[in-house]
Amino acid sequence: MAQISDEVKKSALRAAAESLVAYTSRILKANALDVDSAIRKKLSPSLIDRLALNEKRVAGMREAVLEIAGSKDPIGEIVEEFQGQEGLKIKKVRVPLGVIAMIYESRPNVTVESAALCLKAGNSVLLRGGREAIRSNTVLAKIMIDALAAHGIPQDAVQFISQQDRENIYALSRLDHWIDLLIARGSEKMVRDIQSHATVAVLGHGKGVCHVYVDKDADLKMAEEVAFNAKVQRPGVCNAAESLLVHKDSAARFLPSMAERYKSAGVVLHGDARTKKLVPWAKGSSVKTWSTEYLDLAMSVKVVDSLDQAIDHINTYGSGHTDTIVTSNPDAAQKFLKSVDSAAVFSNASTRLHDGGVFGLGAEIGISTQKLHARGTMGVRELTATKYVAEGSGQIRK
Repeated sequence: MAQISDEVKKSALRAAAESLVAYTSRILKANALDVDSAIRKKLSPSLIDRLALNEKRVAGMREAVLEIAGSKDPIGEIVEEFQGQEGLKIKKVRVPLGVIAMIYESRPNVTVESAALCLKAGNSVLLRGGREAIRSNTVLAKIMIDALAAHGIPQDAVQFISQQDRENIYALSRLDHWIDLLIARGSEKMVRDIQSHATVAVLGHGKGVCHVYVDKDADLKMAEEVAFNAKVQRPGVCNAAESLLVHKDSAARFLPSMAERYKSAGVVLHGDARTKKLVPWAKGSSVKTWSTEYLDLAMSVKVVDSLDQAIDHINTYGSGHTDTIVTSNPDAAQKFLKSVDSAAVFSNASTRLHDGGVFGLGAEIGISTQKLHARGTMGVRELTATKYVAEGSGQIRK
């Protein structure tokens, strides 16, 4: 895989993208069986939303693969170039990670986008999706593998693991002699379970306890739009907001109308004592509330005394995923952006914008809340490593 030219990778990925559209009816038929099974098992609406495909979402997968295909090939990129003390010409060059294993839940598009991203970065990939999407993933993987293999990609560069027992995952996570990185994308419980068994390096796509903080100097109309979008636009995804923090000086002017808008959208609010005074119908809160990832139409709300208190709250109860401040005060914005320890921080924008596609990366293999080796939305470049290439003229160590 490391030796395959970018032209071959582009051609193969473009062929795979068109195959997705050509086999749309086959994909949707398999997906309908998965969704029907999920409904009968009474899985949550947010999980079913992540699972379900339609023609628009299949077309979206095609566009993502085409964008990945057309993106700059990172392999061979010279990151740094300098001369060593002994006259060595030294380059730091970007190279593939090698073999990547993906363990993930729910979303069938992960099968397609993970394969495309890994291949573009010169890696091979083992895919192991969740049982709730087994029919969809099996069909999608076959379509991708067949199209890629017909255009110069080795048949085994993408492999799909259909076995669904948990011991299979544990065995995969201990293959450190063959697997260079395992990416776990799913619930916090799943990620931690894999990490506790693994000898392979694990990069966790962690939970998203994301915050919107409405400052005392916020444009309240903008704040309402940002807070509503961050929660309601698609509540079952990791970059949806789970907590709303409001400065005490803005609370009386902002919370009652914001709460009514949430209520009209079916959002259940869990508020502290000061929130409940302004929004009597809100449910109560507890320490557990502040660190809850609802992935549903529910949200924690707290009135804070200051920007510093908001920052402390986020750094204490957040998951280091994505957090945003709404303010017209540039000093407050900069303090928030510098002080909140998360993979992505925003000012005056929805947390839903932390996404590989929105960032122009084509797609993402996940959003890492760890600090090694990648953090935040992970595109093609984050699926590479580097090596030093040193060229000499007979130098020896004295």
